[in-house]
Amino acid sequence: MTRTKPIKKNTTSDDALKIYFNKIKDIPLLSFEQELELSKRIQQGDEEAKRKLIESNLKLVVKIARAYMVPDIPFLDLIQEGNMGLIHAAEKYDHARQVRFSTYANWWIKQAISRALSNKRRSIRLPHRKEAILRKIQAAYHSLTQTLKRQPSITEVAGEIELPVSEVTETLTIANNIVSLESDTEDGDTASIMEVYEDYTYSPEKDLMKKSIHAETMRFLSCLKEREKRILMYRYQLTGQEPYTLKKIGDRMGLSSETVRQIELKALRKIKTAAASDPEKFYLLKAM
Repeated sequence: MTRTKPIKKNTTSDDALKIYFNKIKDIPLLSFEQELELSKRIQQGDEEAKRKLIESNLKLVVKIARAYMVPDIPFLDLIQEGNMGLIHAAEKYDHARQVRFSTYANWWIKQAISRALSNKRRSIRLPHRKEAILRKIQAAYHSLTQTLKRQPSITEVAGEIELPVSEVTETLTIANNIVSLESDTEDGDTASIMEVYEDYTYSPEKDLMKKSIHAETMRFLSCLKEREKRILMYRYQLTGQEPYTLKKIGDRMGLSSETVRQIELKALRKIKTAAASDPEKFYLLKAM
């Protein structure tokens, strides 16, 4: 009997990866100045500029996707999902923020990959809107639990997020077979949404880091004039409210939108100069 060689299941996938890597390996990286120039052209509707910005950062997606590798999902699929986030980042990138594109795109890429992993592993794939509602339900549930000192009902959760009870119930029903906030499991025990949907609403480490970054940011703002300080606080949520648009700040301070933009850029340059003399706090610039 002639012995046949075993077929490698991942051969096709590996070949596709090699072809993809060979295709992107020689694409040159961009300088900061080139990224800013491409951003200006993209905002003017230049599709070629967007293509160049995306292609120059395909290797960034591969690097980020490696951290999300899992046995049950092809690596190339993760890269493709990350590329979708990269495309969205290229469309949103604003040269006026004076931040490297890789820093800005990092979050969009990770979000796209994370969302894809969540959907692929869910027995029933949820539309993006339902995913958003599910996150709101989770946040409201844990918030009400602390406020009421007990587990809230579906009606209370629905009231908290201002949605009909029927929509909350439907979302819970189709998400991982959750039929209610409190339901019996197969062995007779009671399972709560806290047990079937992992809680990310509170993290002591993140809370401490957030407070530390805010305190250090306020320290850096002390080098600015009062008007510059106010504009940055409005623009970057340092007042605890939603970020203001240039027009809203202008209306509030009696300035034109362009004047506000010029003051903002000047203030950011001052902060960068201050941060350069304090390298350990340089990470604060990434948040602005």
